[in-house]
Amino acid sequence: MLYVVLLFVVLSFFLYVLLGGADFGAGTLELFSGPDHKKSIKKTVYSVMGPVWEANHIWIIILIVVLWIGFPEFYNVVIIYMHIPLTLILLGITLRGVAFVFRHYDAIKDHTQNLYDRMFEFSCLVTPIFLGMTFGALLNGDVQTLEQAPNASFVELYIHPWLQPFPLFTGFFFSALCVFLAATFLIGEAKDYEKRMYMRKAAVAIIAVVVIGFATILIGYVQGNEFTNEFITNPLAIGAVALSGILLYPLWKVIRIGRVIWSRFLAGLQVLLILFAAIGTHFPNLIITKQGPISLLNHTAPERVMDVLGGSLIIGGALIIPGLIHLLKSFRMIKVLEERD
Repeated sequence: MLYVVLLFVVLSFFLYVLLGGADFGAGTLELFSGPDHKKSIKKTVYSVMGPVWEANHIWIIILIVVLWIGFPEFYNVVIIYMHIPLTLILLGITLRGVAFVFRHYDAIKDHTQNLYDRMFEFSCLVTPIFLGMTFGALLNGDVQTLEQAPNASFVELYIHPWLQPFPLFTGFFFSALCVFLAATFLIGEAKDYEKRMYMRKAAVAIIAVVVIGFATILIGYVQGNEFTNEFITNPLAIGAVALSGILLYPLWKVIRIGRVIWSRFLAGLQVLLILFAAIGTHFPNLIITKQGPISLLNHTAPERVMDVLGGSLIIGGALIIPGLIHLLKSFRMIKVLEERD
């Protein structure tokens, strides 16, 4: 059952990055748009996200619960030594949800709507940055546990590992990736005169992803980051990144001719390739401390627990996934694709 559990870990992580990331990117897209475009994006985002935006959080909930039960040592290191950025992520998700609801359903329409708009936009900007910073910190090599460094200060244990250039640029990279996903996905929901706007924004996001991604790798290389050194010498990682770059050409072609399903498929595939390059490089050693790596597979739950967990995930997936598909169909999220493709 270990492989079943790992499959759900990977699937949950990918789907949250893809779907939750697109939601965060939509708010960031709105933040960096002019007044006229803001109004159009706000309307489109509400019609797309409104019925299903909370459903996307199911994937991160599954991920957290599976790590907690199945991989307790790995989970404990993440939750203890990354508790500050994780708390900020939780705060960002909460503020985004509050702002999203009140800016549409507040009974009184006044200047407070501007406050809700700013809350929504800035929380959508900073939350993926902290998500990326957490991931970058785990791979940067500055994490140290109390067992490894019993005399370390609070700053050395809980702040220094994630407040570094490499984690910071990893956060910027993930935020740019979210904007790319949002702009690409929203092209299929836009009216004809809005599509050009989203195409321009998608192009800018692609440039940002490439530039920030290169800067992130460069920073890691200059710092002698173990993850970066393995990344740039790993043929699979380089091949995945190269293929992701090559796919930009067919993606742009299908966007221009209005092939909505293909544009979203290719965008999702590019994200999958980037995640494969980032995680596959060092799997299962997904935490790198000053004293060495910590494997996801170290001290996993007992076999009987894994059997129950894997069986529960199979049953739960059989119940949840059809329900989510029905939800998407009910609110035109799939029907729109079928009609416009």
